[in-house]
Amino acid sequence: MNRPDLSARLIGSERHPIVTVDNFHPDPTSLRTAANAAAFTRASRHYPGIRGILPADYLGQVNPAIATALRDVFGYTQGVRLLDASFSIVTVPPDQLSVAQRLPHVDAVEPARIALVHYLSLDDLGGTAFYRHRATGFEAIDAARSPRYLAELNRDLAQLETLASAYMAGDNALFEQIGYVDACFNRAVIYRSQMLHSGIIAPETALSDNPTTGRLTVTAFLSAR
Repeated sequence: MNRPDLSARLIGSERHPIVTVDNFHPDPTSLRTAANAAAFTRASRHYPGIRGILPADYLGQVNPAIATALRDVFGYTQGVRLLDASFSIVTVPPDQLSVAQRLPHVDAVEPARIALVHYLSLDDLGGTAFYRHRATGFEAIDAARSPRYLAELNRDLAQLETLASAYMAGDNALFEQIGYVDACFNRAVIYRSQMLHSGIIAPETALSDNPTTGRLTVTAFLSAR
């Protein structure tokens, strides 16, 4: 069995860390089997797809790699609490995306909130990209920055003639891509939830709701201390 292989780097002008972990789960094939048996439902909030329930032992299987990343890269040594985790599959066609789903986003503004994406598709159906908001220069949004960022973003959108009905890809008039992680089977990326980010969903990506052929991931949100 291959051991988790962690690598970390700092991205953007604000030098936020992101961690990539290959061989993240000891038995990723069993996760694909579990996903095929799971009942999926439409996601709440802004996720453009469906979610399914994970096996109960998922966090226990990957916790050693998470704990190492949180300690060695982010400086959290007192443990981690799982807030939410599920199988996720992107299914919404580009022409049906809301405005929010066409832009980079943050998952939380608290500094100790951590996001994780675990790629489980056998093919590369798109990784995760990180962004800088051009008007403010912000690459992450905390509670102090949030009012200015939202005001500037709303101003941007009001002045923009058109916003393509497409998933975010590379740069646009409002955001500049500052880094990305390619999807690879059984790879995970771990980053602060404050970071502006988006899934990389190419126009030609097959948005199947079938876990065998669709863009299957685990998405998880953690609180560290």
